[in-house]
Amino acid sequence: MMRGIWPVTACRFILLVLVTVLLPACESAYYGAMEKVGVHKRDILAERIETARDAQVDAKDQFRSALEQFLATVSVDGGELQKKYETLNSAFEDSRESAETVRQRIEAVESVAEALFDEWQDELALYSDGSLKRDSERKMRQTRSRYRQMLTAMHSAEEKMAPVLETFQDQVLYLKHNLNARAIAAIKTEFGSLQNEVRVLITRMESSIKEAEAFIDTLSE
Repeated sequence: MMRGIWPVTACRFILLVLVTVLLPACESAYYGAMEKVGVHKRDILAERIETARDAQVDAKDQFRSALEQFLATVSVDGGELQKKYETLNSAFEDSRESAETVRQRIEAVESVAEALFDEWQDELALYSDGSLKRDSERKMRQTRSRYRQMLTAMHSAEEKMAPVLETFQDQVLYLKHNLNARAIAAIKTEFGSLQNEVRVLITRMESSIKEAEAFIDTLSE
């Protein structure tokens, strides 16, 4: 090993430590700055849930569009195979990007929700009026329960994206390395399975979207 050059694994470890330490501090500073201008964690949570919901709506539309594009591409006899591959690969890449956006939006929701509930829990100790404290604690438990229900639905939809993307990728890769009519026929036979996977995904995403909207309503009560 050359002196003065750190192993890649060591650099990655240090980067991970820095992100782990600095990111929560940055988030905390952000929440503090927003509260000074009258925007509280509850408001930020509602906004991030709306953003996550919108990302899921976009992803649902993208996966449905990709499935339709997949069927249209492989169902038409003839045509340049390279263009068929490029069309399917583009649909796959767009779907993968949509899935990543959903994942990031859910992480953002979890970050502020954790900060909100931690703050809420800590502030219960500041009450001098027992009745108000009990009422606030009851509302916190209800809100947390509804939040967990919504988050479970979000993760359920998110997790279903992975096998759909894997199937998409398999078909695209197979066509890439077998640009012939037999390759088209082979991946066409898998369409029924892919169609079922996308149908299940869309159902879960629609359920998640409804849960998000319901939880947003509870925050405004």
